[in-house]
Amino acid sequence: MTDTHLAASPAPAGTAAPRPTWRDYLALTKPKVISLLLWTTLTAMVMAAEGWPGLWLLIVVSLAGYASAGSAGVFNMIIDRDIDLRMKRTSGRPTSSGLIGTREAAIFGTALQVLSFMALWVWATPLAAWMSLAGFFTYVVVYTLWLKRTTWHNIVLGGAAGCFPPLVGWAAVTGELPLVAWFLFAIVFFWTPVHFWALALMIKDEYREVGIPMLPVVHGDRLTVAQIWLYAIYTVVLSVMPVFFQAVGGLYFVAALGLGGWLLVLSWRLHQHVMAGRRIERPVTLPLYLYSMLYLALLFLAGALDRVLLT
Repeated sequence: MTDTHLAASPAPAGTAAPRPTWRDYLALTKPKVISLLLWTTLTAMVMAAEGWPGLWLLIVVSLAGYASAGSAGVFNMIIDRDIDLRMKRTSGRPTSSGLIGTREAAIFGTALQVLSFMALWVWATPLAAWMSLAGFFTYVVVYTLWLKRTTWHNIVLGGAAGCFPPLVGWAAVTGELPLVAWFLFAIVFFWTPVHFWALALMIKDEYREVGIPMLPVVHGDRLTVAQIWLYAIYTVVLSVMPVFFQAVGGLYFVAALGLGGWLLVLSWRLHQHVMAGRRIERPVTLPLYLYSMLYLALLFLAGALDRVLLT
């Protein structure tokens, strides 16, 4: 589909077409999505340093991390502008509405990625730069270009893009990736389907209309909630594993059990609701979706506090 088909309706004669502002370019970077990614990056830095990693390094990694994730968001909007235009919640995005052209968006996204890679390489570590680029590649190429429109496994495999920020943070501090850093990667990997499929259940009709094979669209609500329950178990089990090789201590262990316990409760409630033959409704699914974000944020905070206070 060409940009002509995607452009907003032409302005009436004698009226200047609207020009994009800095807020429109900011919207291209998906700032709401990035906030949790940055949180896992920064808390991983504190875990790696076992304390304050330094103000300059925090600033560099924060800005570079935002730029890299923002660049991925830009290219996601470019690639998905056809389906974004047909979905109610995304039709107003700058690329789908035609407010920002594909060429301008691509230049902006490329500049963000180049600056991010250079900043991490020079002022953090080369390994952090490569991990950040790997996350970009996974989101744009593996998820958006390849998996999203072809298989319901899209969010399981493509969701690995969101697992790289903790690796970036850890590598920025130490220049290496020990086993505990990969456990953080794994926790986010298994958490992602719980979080995203809860959202997909609420907007499955939109995905169905545009032909995106999300799990609820392809296999229905029952298999989706069963998978959510299974991945919630995986997430909680993985979350406590670092305790057993003494990477974290008792503070984290208690937090992981408490936070994970409530994640399991909400996942089980949703599972039982659907298995009882009742319809999926927003008030039923929304608590799990919202709590899943709080769960990950607090779990990483607990890990940071534990490494600072008890190691």
